[in-house]
Amino acid sequence: MEVLENRNDKGSQTIEIPVYIFKSRNPNPKPDPIIYTVGGPGSTTMPSAQYMNYYKYLDDRDFILVEQRGNFYAKPHLDCPEWAKALHTANLPGFDSDDTDALLAEAAKGCRDRLIKKGIDLNAYNTNEIAADINDLVGVLGIEQYNLLTISYSTKIAQVLLRDYPDRIRSVVMDSPLPLQVNYDEESVENLLESVDKLLGDCEADMDCNRAYPNIKNRFHEYLINKTKSPLEVRIDNPANGKAEKVHLTGADLITVFTAASTGDVVNVPFEINKLLNGDLASVKEQLSNVFQEPGSGAGLGMRLSVWCAEEYPFNSQKIIQAETSKYPQVEGLSPAVFEDEVCKIWGVRKVSDRENEAVKSNVPVLLINGEYDNETPVKWAASMMANLPNSYHMIFQGWKHTPTTNWGNTCAMQAANDFFNNPGANPNPECFGEIKSPDFKTE
Repeated sequence: MEVLENRNDKGSQTIEIPVYIFKSRNPNPKPDPIIYTVGGPGSTTMPSAQYMNYYKYLDDRDFILVEQRGNFYAKPHLDCPEWAKALHTANLPGFDSDDTDALLAEAAKGCRDRLIKKGIDLNAYNTNEIAADINDLVGVLGIEQYNLLTISYSTKIAQVLLRDYPDRIRSVVMDSPLPLQVNYDEESVENLLESVDKLLGDCEADMDCNRAYPNIKNRFHEYLINKTKSPLEVRIDNPANGKAEKVHLTGADLITVFTAASTGDVVNVPFEINKLLNGDLASVKEQLSNVFQEPGSGAGLGMRLSVWCAEEYPFNSQKIIQAETSKYPQVEGLSPAVFEDEVCKIWGVRKVSDRENEAVKSNVPVLLINGEYDNETPVKWAASMMANLPNSYHMIFQGWKHTPTTNWGNTCAMQAANDFFNNPGANPNPECFGEIKSPDFKTE
């Protein structure tokens, strides 16, 4: 699909938005298709195409994948290899962390200048424009009613569509919702620690887990505080030269034992923490070996910068950001900001209007889905949205993390979403949902 890059400029160049349309397996499909786009911002939707045999949605209706403007398969693609290379350099052993901000700022400037030189209008890549692209697609295809499936960042796109283009929307699933009104950066460290405490509290409430790892929550917090004051020295082999390199890790680094875990890994988190507490660094060394891999392509990073620096950064309180960076002794120095102040100043996109930071009200049926241990988009955020969405339902998947509908180890959330699309007037309650219990934590 071709659309104007800047809808406010009739002389604007056109850009290309890739679209996949998958026909239902049902010989008599329901007339209202599902439109799906993923999160990020900056992630590509198109690789989802390879999993269509496993998507339950096609049993009932057509399924449409939409790439967001600026992402990998769109034209233009707002990639930032400069940023990927800088981040790779900053994570190498021996790099002075005091130089990280300056290195990333230089990378942002290099990427910005290159994209602008190509004639790209960085102000045109935001949630409002993506929502308008989807609305245009619905019109082009002559769709009378459709359903939306969105995850993480793309739930913001769903909220804008509900506010600005509600007429043809039949129902919406928001998996791991990010409310427009939330200032993500101001809360991210607090949300991380709350999620860690929730998981470790569940371990302590479980007889077997508590017996294996007594008082694990307090012991882990004390360990993080200790390593923040006196960083842990780890030696890893550099495959390029065979030499052992020294890496120093603080609490902000070591808490990745939780953040790096997927839903399928949740059962191992107390076990891995206990290894750390006992000085077993095998898993840490394995994770650290990734720093020597070649830098990525920076795919979609320019689009991510344009969205974040126009829609999130301007509404942040830098005073709160600074306070949060030093507030928690377990991870002192861990900034809650996705992009630092200087980077967004360099990127230079215009702030969106204040209404992009205000709650959306809608009577359209909405299903909100959360993983219980999701620190990126916590349960409390979805719960706060329900007052403005009177026809909404909220499902919390016990022991799961971010984006439950993409959990291929257990497709229950996908089943719940599909049940909702088939009957948006009722809270879905698939049999599998009742079978989900607290994790059976690994104890040996």
